[in-house]
Amino acid sequence: MTDEAQPLPAALQMQHLLTGFEVSQALYVVAELGVATALLDGPRSIESLAADVHADSDALGRIIRFLTPLGVFRSVEGGVEVTDLGRTLADGPADSVRGLARYWMETHYGPFSGLLHAARTGEPGAKKVLGKPFFDWVGESPRLTALQNSAMAGGGRALRGNLLDVYQLPHGRTIVDIGGADGTLLAELLTRFPERQGTVLDLPGVVSKAVDVLAEAGVADRATVVAGDFFVDTVPTSDIYVMSVVLHDWDDASALTILRSVAKAAAAGARLVLVETVLPEGDGPHYTKMLDVTMLAMLGGRERTEKQWRRLLAEAGFVIDRIVPGSGIASAIEATLT
Repeated sequence: MTDEAQPLPAALQMQHLLTGFEVSQALYVVAELGVATALLDGPRSIESLAADVHADSDALGRIIRFLTPLGVFRSVEGGVEVTDLGRTLADGPADSVRGLARYWMETHYGPFSGLLHAARTGEPGAKKVLGKPFFDWVGESPRLTALQNSAMAGGGRALRGNLLDVYQLPHGRTIVDIGGADGTLLAELLTRFPERQGTVLDLPGVVSKAVDVLAEAGVADRATVVAGDFFVDTVPTSDIYVMSVVLHDWDDASALTILRSVAKAAAAGARLVLVETVLPEGDGPHYTKMLDVTMLAMLGGRERTEKQWRRLLAEAGFVIDRIVPGSGIASAIEATLT
């Protein structure tokens, strides 16, 4: 006899993989009901917890039992407590991705059924399922737009990790954050660099909350909010252009259009800072590979290797100066307009 767990047969391993949709939906339930938030002050009984989050105690207990072996919860005498992993689904912690969990399940889960269409045609599967481009669909709903802003703020922080601590912006008085959503990133940059001024540019329905975000951060006097479409509107002139997880949403042709709009607005020597993933070579596991398939299914975009980033930027007239990784999966790709 041995105490070592025996590996599952291949067929059972595959069944475990096939239940991934159940895991994502169970995590969504935890995020939507606020279960992790309700556990931040300490362990509770299932009955008390269920009453607080307005759930059926038997059903909630079974969902928690399902997620406990995955490290989201921990059983204690008389109840359950949330782990450090589970706390990321709560409101409050700096590394919270609750907004992302809710956003993905409400906007990506159904449309992701179009992945087969994407595999057959190379076209975004979500467009076939939704009948229109994904961002157009989200933009029709103020609630989903707000949820998207929340998700991008929380998810962006998780992707960056400590990147803003280990990477310093190049010299320049003005910053334009292109596709900057509700201004969360620009607010942090202007807080870190009090001598600089900034502009956030995004679609009207997306950027509408930026005024409040910048004001709450105390940087509104140094910031401008511009509602516009970077595909058709003129990009503001600036010393530094920042794009955080924007270009991965788009195929190479569309990404080049965006980059050339920046190049047209900027003077020679202007700096571009992309906060993006750099897809590693080889067969090893990496979160970026999952994210790449998400782009394939939802938007027709892609994650890119270092070689692909260098080639894309060179076509638009930029030369990469350095790539600085952070503790998350995103890196700062700094380039100069030639």
